[in-house]
Amino acid sequence: MDWKTDWGLRGRMGFTMFLLFALYVVFIGVLTTYFGNFLFPMIMLGAFAVAQYFFSDKLALRSMGAREVSADEYPDLHRRIERLSQQADLPKPTVAVADTQVPNAFATGRNKKNATVAVTTGLLQALDEDELDGVLAHELAHVKNRDVMVMTIASFLSTIAFFIVRWGWLLGGDNRQGAPVIVAILVSLVVWVVSFLLIRALSRYREYSADRGAALITGQPGALASALMTIDGRMDKVPEEDLREEAEMNAFFIIPIKAGFVGKIASTHPSTENRIEKLRELEKEMETA
Repeated sequence: MDWKTDWGLRGRMGFTMFLLFALYVVFIGVLTTYFGNFLFPMIMLGAFAVAQYFFSDKLALRSMGAREVSADEYPDLHRRIERLSQQADLPKPTVAVADTQVPNAFATGRNKKNATVAVTTGLLQALDEDELDGVLAHELAHVKNRDVMVMTIASFLSTIAFFIVRWGWLLGGDNRQGAPVIVAILVSLVVWVVSFLLIRALSRYREYSADRGAALITGQPGALASALMTIDGRMDKVPEEDLREEAEMNAFFIIPIKAGFVGKIASTHPSTENRIEKLRELEKEMETA
């Protein structure tokens, strides 16, 4: 396949990552200045982040109640993912299914060789063949773009900032009531809030990128647009209790769950309407090319 680059989207992602990098440089400078004994907690958090990175796929699957399935259990799903993986020039990922009526899908794994694509039984029931290909290609595009790795690295120092906001008063030693500790906690609060917003902006850009990648893998932007409309419409028919149970997986899903507190405080995805509009524009470009 001809994996063309959207330089406008790439530029916006690059600028967002530059802002995160600049923010984190200032943050590390503050830590160095005001927290002389912060090295050990930072190492501990680093070890936690590394563990999360290596086991994120298992944690995500477990939180969704998804299990790895064989080709004998889901032959059509395996054939589709194998075909689309070949079109995307990717090794075939592990295939998993979650038994829930919430129609959704997600990809996880630290790299192309350790990836998993998971779908729900609700998604398999809701979509036709072309729509399902579009959704699976979207998840494979996340794998190809190494989005799990990118977002894990981007959020590491944000996690440390949140840790300091919550527990910084314990790390100041004899000076925990002094001005330096208070300054460090206030700076950490600012870093956490700003990085929170930047990381979600980056996540939204990467969703656009995965949509574009899916269209290029399948050659059918309209199929993914149709799938997005179908999934979004089916969400209204799922009981709110079920939606709240799955809401913590919003950052992974192809369509975020709007019910519950997690779905309301910030969006990790662009609106479905904007995604469909861009897919329609790409469809016109491909027709005239």
